[in-house]
Amino acid sequence: MKCSICKTGETQPGYTVVTLTKEEFVIVFKDVPAEICQNCGEEYVNEKTSSTLLSIANDSFEKGVMVDIRDFKAA
Repeated sequence: MKCSICKTGETQPGYTVVTLTKEEFVIVFKDVPAEICQNCGEEYVNEKTSSTLLSIANDSFEKGVMVDIRDFKAA
């Protein structure tokens, strides 16, 4: 797909790191599948993956976890 940030680059499948924060809670997901612009490096995570990330993060937050670092595993 054409990058919506730089308007010239094309995206390619790859992996990224996503960091989410809420209040003092921090969760880092490694190896998240994404489309990455080959020109500017902008990263795009699809809706299903985003939803999974947010669900996992909310579960950890509700359990009182303050810092969580994990490899992403698609469900």
